Amino acid sequence: MTKMEILAPAGGTEQLVAAVRCGADAVYLGTSGFNARQNARNFGEVQLAEAIEYCAQRNVQVHVTLNTLIFDNEISELKKHIKQVAECGANAIIAQDLATARLVRECCPDMPLHASTQMTVHNSLGVEAARELGFSRVVLARELTLDEISSIAKNTDIEIETFIHGALCTCVSGACYLSAMLGGRSGNRGRCAQPCRLNFTNRHGREYALSLKDMSYVKSLPKLMEAGVASLKIEGRMKRPEYVAAAVTAVKSALDGREPDMKQLESIFSRDGFTDGYLTGKRNVYMYGRRKKEDAQASQSVMGELASLYRAERQSVNVGAEISVRENKPVTLTVNDGINFVTVESVPPQKAINRSTTSEDIYKAISKTGGTPFFLEGLRAHLDDGLAVSGSTLNALRRDALEKLLELRKPVPKSFNDVPIEIKKHTPAAKKEVRLRFEDFSFVSKNKCRFDKLIIPVKEILSNSGIANKYKDKLIAELPALVWENDVNSLEQDIESLMKMGITDVICANIGTAHIALAHGSTVHGDMGLNVLNSVSLEEYKALGVADMTVSFEARAAKIK
Repeated sequence: MTKMEILAPAGGTEQLVAAVRCGADAVYLGTSGFNARQNARNFGEVQLAEAIEYCAQRNVQVHVTLNTLIFDNEISELKKHIKQVAECGANAIIAQDLATARLVRECCPDMPLHASTQMTVHNSLGVEAARELGFSRVVLARELTLDEISSIAKNTDIEIETFIHGALCTCVSGACYLSAMLGGRSGNRGRCAQPCRLNFTNRHGREYALSLKDMSYVKSLPKLMEAGVASLKIEGRMKRPEYVAAAVTAVKSALDGREPDMKQLESIFSRDGFTDGYLTGKRNVYMYGRRKKEDAQASQSVMGELASLYRAERQSVNVGAEISVRENKPVTLTVNDGINFVTVESVPPQKAINRSTTSEDIYKAISKTGGTPFFLEGLRAHLDDGLAVSGSTLNALRRDALEKLLELRKPVPKSFNDVPIEIKKHTPAAKKEVRLRFEDFSFVSKNKCRFDKLIIPVKEILSNSGIANKYKDKLIAELPALVWENDVNSLEQDIESLMKMGITDVICANIGTAHIALAHGSTVHGDMGLNVLNSVSLEEYKALGVADMTVSFEARAAKIK
């Protein structure tokens, strides 16, 4: 099986360096806008170019997060960000909003698209919907069990990325509005204030009832490999570089068959320990925890030790070298990384007076690659007898060759086509339709308001077919916002049962449920859980076949107009 990618967070330059030097295969980072961690340091235009170049030269990929919801008046600025990311040579863009996905597809077709966990993809239906939208990878919701991950991964041909270490939210990503409601700081716009870490007390008196421990699946990596996971994602773009170093080192150790230092990992950051409750399916009170004074003290105790992990350049790029030392000819050195070849030369060698230069002398000089990302894997020396080359000459040849090779390893920019994106003005409906939503039919008889359509949960409709028939022409069946993998077949059966009853209208709050309902011929109405905040995204859903849309409640009245 293909090796699993270690994907590390890079909230700033120091975190990026820590990730690369500790052995990450890829990093994910944000620009100055449109990313779900606006409070991280992030990367400006110059910093982004430098970061991508640094990583490309060291065989590390860069995935850029443009994974927030977009307003109409931000579309042109978003295009500029996409162009910048493309020209810097990033390896992928992580997107939440379908408007972002469309812009990338049309303006930068060579750029791989990854579906952010903010899209709330949590079953095979969502993965298939993402695949049809052009995504080559999906970041699954954190709440899935190992069996669910395995079932999803084995039924798709696109890559599956899963979180394996870091913070857990109390709500599925993309479906949480607590921060927006309590303080106007939207998690879907990259401004989450983490109110779930506050001291909410439940009815049984348990404090910090919304605060989950950090997840850690480091001990379960072989099972995730067997499940078909392509990328192992470490959460933490708001964390210190020492945290990144500890997490990457632990994951790499586990993948290499060495015992990971879980004590060190827990010391640098935890909330009273770790949990694997979602992966194992053991959801209980032991999943909850908060950051205590003892946790903070433990972090301070390992800072220096962890900083030492990324002080030195990691020599991760193997190179081969060939040197020719011939009488009356320039000394030539050729180095290659398997793709790029560089040849440099110096003056001819001198006749040896006391001692001839040996192959061992040459190897000793050329193998001094410290301070570079290169490691000398092999050297072929063509050497005439009785000749001498000074150590300074060999060192200069090595430095010159490796500098030129580093230049050749710069990232290749991706093409960007400035395709105009039309923001359509929507004509108001001729008739305003009133829709009422009730949890069950018992409320309908008590209702005194006029309505055109009645939204009722699908299970309530199927359990009360007699009453449902009375309102059949007005009913819209509400499909569940979350449908776990084991319930997908049941959902399909429910949709088929609705069709047999003559109820064709459904309302969906998730792209996966919308996908399957459309496939069954239902008239699909988009619910606010689809998080539509702009006209381009609205047009994308319309193109998929969605009849109409309830825009996100996070849209102000002026934005809706």
